[in-house]
Amino acid sequence: MPKTLIASNRRATYDYEILESAEAGLVLKSSEIKSIRDNRVNLAGSYAFPSNGELWLHNAHIAQYPYSRGENHDPLRSRKLLLRKQELRKYVSAAQQKGYSIVPLKLYFSGHYAKITISIARGKRQYDKRRASMEKDRSREAKEAIKRHLH
Repeated sequence: MPKTLIASNRRATYDYEILESAEAGLVLKSSEIKSIRDNRVNLAGSYAFPSNGELWLHNAHIAQYPYSRGENHDPLRSRKLLLRKQELRKYVSAAQQKGYSIVPLKLYFSGHYAKITISIARGKRQYDKRRASMEKDRSREAKEAIKRHLH
């Protein structure tokens, strides 16, 4: 099945060290699906947290669908994530450990279903972020130097 990327959370890879990822389904309203098809989604600052043995996506902004008559959704409402039972247990236990978070990385369509990639992540310290950006700059400069040398 072709996957069509709708939104990605680029900030998550900067702020967190990604440990493990999984694909999850979303329980959505019809106006939310229509807004997602229009690319009106923002995952920045969103996270998943367990409640009553279920995993819920919080703070993901899906804009209201402008052509909806009356029944529109709250853009920041919590949405239930659909996972296999074994994955759900793993993510619930990870969320309850200190220092670990569950962050969404990207939202996409797989076939005609909206899917989200969530990951168990550990927050980076400020010096880790600086080190990562310095390494990224070094590798970019090295690639450019190799490119210049070959031409």
